[in-house]
Amino acid sequence: MSVKTNPGNFFEDFRLGQEIVHATPRTVTEGDVALYTSLYGSRFALTSSTPFAQTLGLERAPIDSLLVFHIVFGKTVPDISLNAIANLGYAGGRFGVTVYPGDTLSTTSTVIGLRQNKDGKTGVVYVHSVGVNQRNEIVLEYTRWVMVRKRDLNAPAPETVVPTLPESVPVTDLTVPYRLQPGQYDLARAGSSYLWEDYEVGEKIDHVDGVTIEEAEHMQATRLYQNTARVHFNLHVEKEGRFGRRIVYGGHIISLARALSFNGLANALSIAAINSGRHTNPSFAGDTIYAWSEILDKMEIPGRADIGALRVRTVAAKDRSCHDFPYQNADGTYDPAVVLDFDYTVLMPRRM
Repeated sequence: MSVKTNPGNFFEDFRLGQEIVHATPRTVTEGDVALYTSLYGSRFALTSSTPFAQTLGLERAPIDSLLVFHIVFGKTVPDISLNAIANLGYAGGRFGVTVYPGDTLSTTSTVIGLRQNKDGKTGVVYVHSVGVNQRNEIVLEYTRWVMVRKRDLNAPAPETVVPTLPESVPVTDLTVPYRLQPGQYDLARAGSSYLWEDYEVGEKIDHVDGVTIEEAEHMQATRLYQNTARVHFNLHVEKEGRFGRRIVYGGHIISLARALSFNGLANALSIAAINSGRHTNPSFAGDTIYAWSEILDKMEIPGRADIGALRVRTVAAKDRSCHDFPYQNADGTYDPAVVLDFDYTVLMPRRM
């Protein structure tokens, strides 16, 4: 019998400090951009128009922040989460240099924490992943933690190490690739007159629109990122699982929510940091996703009068409009409709 195939890592295969170089560097193309736009309908002017991007000092329209995230993340799946039960969360995500079509991305991860669960059947693996371009410049780094099955239930539990994770990414650590000149930013073309000064901490925005997930679309999206997790593709196996069907990749929900957020946050140029994120309930084909956002913080960027930062929580809900801002119940549990709780920092032009 051949042993050349790779079943993926189980919990007992990970060790603290382990470095994993993930396979298949990926050159991002204009085709990837077109397909990403087709899947989510994102309308942000920066990633849609080269002339618009050039007014902000860029050479051309960049790759969407979340497309960068998905590609960097997708590299890690065969090694980190192929045998995962759930992707539990993200923290400390920081975007680096701008990515353009033609750049090649690759990812390396380091195991920074391990904790076996009380049932002895699973454990939580914490990894710090770094995505770089062909010049070895960091395009994204982040920490995530996943619940992974054990292959051998009798394998001894490792020493428990749970890393200390940042509550948010400091504004001083943000990469700001834009440079605005007075009178150059076109509010009409951007799609909104609301700039950094117009938002208030605590303000809540219902993004109004909803979009229904199609089976073929969520699987095509996940293939685009070369994410191989079986729970998204293999109905033969998943029909016997917990839900009896394929689960939508959580990143698909993040991109849908970001696209929906255009209606209310059109001038959020790009995501500079992922402070934290949780997929609170599973999503399936046929679900209709709505979203709302809350402004958590409003930060000046040192030395910059042209660009500010907003810390935003975007919440996505399935089959429920967000006019009443569904989130957590009185006991701290999530409303059953809530599928995403995403805390991130965006860059936004200031009034000059």
